[in-house]
Amino acid sequence: MGYARVSSTGQNLDRQLTELKKYVPEENIVVDKQSGKDLERPGYQALKGTLGLRRGDTLVIKSLDRLSRNKQEMKQELQWFQKHGIQIQIIDLPTTMIKLAEGQEWIRDMVNNILVEVLSSIAEEERHMIRQRQKEGIAAAKARGKRFGRPQKGFPEHWEYYYAKYRAGELTRKYVLKELDISVDQFKYLVKKYQKGQESSDV
Repeated sequence: MGYARVSSTGQNLDRQLTELKKYVPEENIVVDKQSGKDLERPGYQALKGTLGLRRGDTLVIKSLDRLSRNKQEMKQELQWFQKHGIQIQIIDLPTTMIKLAEGQEWIRDMVNNILVEVLSSIAEEERHMIRQRQKEGIAAAKARGKRFGRPQKGFPEHWEYYYAKYRAGELTRKYVLKELDISVDQFKYLVKKYQKGQESSDV
C-alpha cells in the first residue's frame, strides 16, 4: 500500500504519486488532503483500521512527515507499525527501501529502531523548546498587560494562550489536552463555551 498527503485541497499530489507509483499500483495508494497537525485523517485511519493493513504488509510513503509533522507522533506511529508487523518504506530514506534476503529482516528492524531513537531525542528537545517558548510568550504577554488565566469561570489556567496556538496550527489538540490536563470532551465543551463568550463580547 502507499500513502500520500497534502495539507489542503489546493495543493498538488502529483509529485508524491509519481514517486509512489514506482513501488505501488495506483489503485493501492490512499490519499488525504488534510493537515498533518494531527492523525485524525480519514484515509490514514482507514489504513490502520480493520479493513486496512495487515501483519506482513508494507506501507510506502514519500517522506516521514507525511505521517505527521509532530516528531513525537512520528515515533509513536512507527512503533505502532512495528508492533503490528507492518513494514514502513520511506522513499526519502533509502536505507528503508533496501530489499533484504529472507532471514535478514533484523537489518530493517535495526534501521527502524535507530530512526525511532533519533525521533525520540528530537521530540524531547522540541518539547523542551516549546515549553520554554510558551513560558517566554506568556511572560511577554503579561508584561504588555495581557491577562491570561481564566477568561470566564471554569477555564483552565492559560486557556487563551494554548487555544490561540491551537487555532493557529502551532500546537496539536493532543498536546493542548496534555498540557491543560483535560479530556477531548472537556476541550470541545470549553471551545464552544469560549467561542460563545467571544461572540457575546463582540455584540
